[in-house]
Amino acid sequence: MLLPIILIFVVAFGTLLLGRYTRSKFFKLITFVPFLLFTYFLSFLINVSDGTHSILFSNEWIPSLGISLDFKVDGLSLLFSLMITSIGTLVYLYASSYLRGHQYLHRFYCYLTLFMGAMLGLVLSDNLITLFVFWELTSISSFFLIGFKNEDEASRKSSLWALSLTGLGGFFLLASFVIIGSLSGTYSIHELLTKSDVLVDSTFYYIIIFFMFAAAFTKSAQFPFHFWLPGAMKAPTPVSAYLHSATMVKAGIYIIARFTPILSDGNVWNMTLMIVGGTTMFFGAFNSIFKTDMKSVLAYSTISALGVLVFLLGMGSDMALYAACTFMLVHALYKAALFLITGIVDHETHTRDLTVLSGLKKVMPIIAFAGIIASFSSAGIPLTFGFISKELIYGATMDDNIWTQGSVIFLTSLAVLTNILLAASGFLVGIKPFFGKLPAKLEKAHMPGFLLWLPPVLLSMASLLFGLLPAIADNTVIKSASQAVRGTFIDMPLEVWHGFSIVLLLSMATIVLGVLLYMVMKPTKGAEVFIEEFDKISSKRLVIFVVQNIKTFAFKYTRIMHNGYLRIYLLFIIVFFIGIVGYKLFADVPLRINTEQLSPIRIYELAVFVMIIVAIFFITYTSSRLTAIAALGVVGYSICLIFVFYGAPDLAMTQFAIDTLTVVLFVLVLFRLPSFLKFSNRKIQIRDAIIATIFGILISLITLQALVYPSDKEVSKFYADSAYTLAKGKNVVNVILVDFRGFDTLIETIVLSIAAIGVYSILKYKTKDGEKTE
Repeated sequence: MLLPIILIFVVAFGTLLLGRYTRSKFFKLITFVPFLLFTYFLSFLINVSDGTHSILFSNEWIPSLGISLDFKVDGLSLLFSLMITSIGTLVYLYASSYLRGHQYLHRFYCYLTLFMGAMLGLVLSDNLITLFVFWELTSISSFFLIGFKNEDEASRKSSLWALSLTGLGGFFLLASFVIIGSLSGTYSIHELLTKSDVLVDSTFYYIIIFFMFAAAFTKSAQFPFHFWLPGAMKAPTPVSAYLHSATMVKAGIYIIARFTPILSDGNVWNMTLMIVGGTTMFFGAFNSIFKTDMKSVLAYSTISALGVLVFLLGMGSDMALYAACTFMLVHALYKAALFLITGIVDHETHTRDLTVLSGLKKVMPIIAFAGIIASFSSAGIPLTFGFISKELIYGATMDDNIWTQGSVIFLTSLAVLTNILLAASGFLVGIKPFFGKLPAKLEKAHMPGFLLWLPPVLLSMASLLFGLLPAIADNTVIKSASQAVRGTFIDMPLEVWHGFSIVLLLSMATIVLGVLLYMVMKPTKGAEVFIEEFDKISSKRLVIFVVQNIKTFAFKYTRIMHNGYLRIYLLFIIVFFIGIVGYKLFADVPLRINTEQLSPIRIYELAVFVMIIVAIFFITYTSSRLTAIAALGVVGYSICLIFVFYGAPDLAMTQFAIDTLTVVLFVLVLFRLPSFLKFSNRKIQIRDAIIATIFGILISLITLQALVYPSDKEVSKFYADSAYTLAKGKNVVNVILVDFRGFDTLIETIVLSIAAIGVYSILKYKTKDGEKTE
């Protein structure tokens, strides 16, 4: 499993580096990458579909820290993997025509492939830290995809919002995973299934689930973190179809589903999910029917659908979890189709405005057919896959074996009302643009090419196929996925007909009321503007207010603490050191000074000391740079003499070489500069003198205290004894730098690499007129 994941990233970067040298036809061939992955994951159905088996691929990475590149294929991960690769195949094919001839098409496919690899790594990972790494990769790659139109300011802002919120969620996710690993003693997800009691009974349990919910809710656009998703519609339509139907926004849903059997306590976990999911699903559905842009309608209906999934996972019953797994696939199929249809309409008419669009059935009959089927599945019309999913949802809310009568009425009413609104919003996108009179200015629109209309048609037909033969989806992935979420087998086969019941009556009422709402609620700019007035009190405004205040604080803090003057940086560092170390020294350490072991001062030592004091005086008060450099060299050479006096000739030679080189370089660089400028007044000089004196006294006291206490050489002995036996190195210093301080060296290497990339980017930067900067 590790090899396919690695190959995905190789293909991504290969596309970036070589794509600009290839013809447009080359990018159609990249479609085989997700398609081959789809067929690869299909091969696991035989072993995984019964829900009793899973396949674990183990690969060691950092065994000393419990971090491994383990991948697990079970029902839940397989469901997501098949959605990622199948819809990915269609999106790749669609994009090859939708973005044909685009200047940066190679970049687009690089970002898209990176994202696909990150999502597959996320859903397949069986190690918490590995899962987090892929989680962050999805945020980074989606940032590039959302901001692909980087010349557009709105796209750049939307991508930054998405990265900021999902990145913040990633920080909380890492914190949650670290606590889980510390408490359970393992980062393996399949091992955590046996340690649920340890985590649920822990005093840190509420911190764990708070952090995890923060990550999942930001990633999956739950209220009040929903506002980044409508902004992400600035991305090209293939991106919206892929990220917001089956992949990125469902990453948070995946986390909740994966950890439900591990962290669910049946109370706080479930109630939180029900409240947040219930609020989100109604809020998103309500806002969707007032939008006039097709992608905006789909954005808010996506928010609502994600809320439905969180709501069902929070309910936690067998039927609710089965409904959640079914709805994941239902929503991926019809929402991807509607997004792709929206892209076709925009591509051919150059508008997504629902107040203008109508009658396109005459010029796009196949697209109209696909839109009708997708919107029918969204509304839960019989014989579509959405109908089966909707009945499961109503069955879960009406389970009187779990809920009280009052809870049944409330939960079912909320679900019915949400589905009515979602049905109307689905009709707005899937039916409204195609029926009615064709405006004169749209008569030039025509049927798009084969590569554009085939993907949405296939997705719509899949919704119809699974609606007529639900056993195909049920016996392959849904049953095993629900068992992975529940932790036990759920015997609840999907069927087209369950007989006459209250659930069927509610389903029919939903359809009728959804149709009536669609016919009555015509999208208008006035209604949209009226609803947008409430954005003044929205969570986005609150977040913007907090961000602005943080930026103001950061500006003031930077002016004081990071103003560009080295002397100020040193001043703060020294004052901080004096405060922390001084407090600890005088509060906890009994001061003892033993001068009996000190040797008497010899005349040549006194002479060197006087030389240093005189040199420091010249450095401090001279106005000549050359005089200051020469005095600085005197201090360095005096220290060399001290090393010689106390039997350290190797240190003396090193110090001599460094000081000589330093003085020469300073003279060569600075001798042509003017005299010192007076940057400080007398008060500042007195302040600096006082701080320097206090710092010197503190260091002297610490040195005298060190003479009293016996030295502990265990650490030095460990390095000396273990350098060869553990790291197979004879040079102890090199072994410490390369092996024992490997992480430190790795981070230093990363910092230097980032700096090199930054310098290279500046050198390669071109202005708008194409002129390179110097």
